[in-house]
Amino acid sequence: MPRLESIQVGLPETYGDDGGSVRDKPWRTGFFKMPVAGPVAVSFLNLQGDGQADLRVHGGRDKAVLAYSAEHYPLWREELRRSEIGGGAFGENLTISGVTEQEICIGDIWRIGEVELQASQPRQPCWKLARRWGIPELPKLVVLNGRSGWYFRVLKEGLIESGLDCVLVSRPHPEWTISECNRALYLKSFPAAAGQRLTEVPELSDAWREDLAGRLGGRVE
Repeated sequence: MPRLESIQVGLPETYGDDGGSVRDKPWRTGFFKMPVAGPVAVSFLNLQGDGQADLRVHGGRDKAVLAYSAEHYPLWREELRRSEIGGGAFGENLTISGVTEQEICIGDIWRIGEVELQASQPRQPCWKLARRWGIPELPKLVVLNGRSGWYFRVLKEGLIESGLDCVLVSRPHPEWTISECNRALYLKSFPAAAGQRLTEVPELSDAWREDLAGRLGGRVE
């Protein structure tokens, strides 16, 4: 059974140095997450003690909680040769073992402790992931290998803590795994008709629906 291995939260802070290179210029982010021991309150918008710097593209009801598969970290440590990469390294709130993007589906409802979460979209890697680890090509690698992570919206507030089982309550769209949603957005050869069907899935986030509609009308680079 999938298991919640760790919980991470962090509030936005400013990093960087005015006197450094362009790459070192100050930047503000909530990407840096620290592990939390004991029960953590989960609300409809976030976890207690967590926040995002740029609310135009992060946070909100559809992207209240970011999850990432613990199965990916041994691969990343080997591929990037960075032994320090582990739970929370990709800015996620929940590090979960026993599932990956190939098993999580849009609309899935998962119960963890008192909380019920619904999968809403894959995570789109941005420049902050690259800057956090000093690896410019990291977002592109995430797109290529599909180890994106995914977002949950919160259906039922409550407390969670590390070590709890993640129980699948409902799966209305088994055909729309997170992996398949990634392919729909990024794979140029993905069938337009299938992409259109994905935009009609009511549990899909508005942001992913809009991006996918843009791809169907042109192409996402």
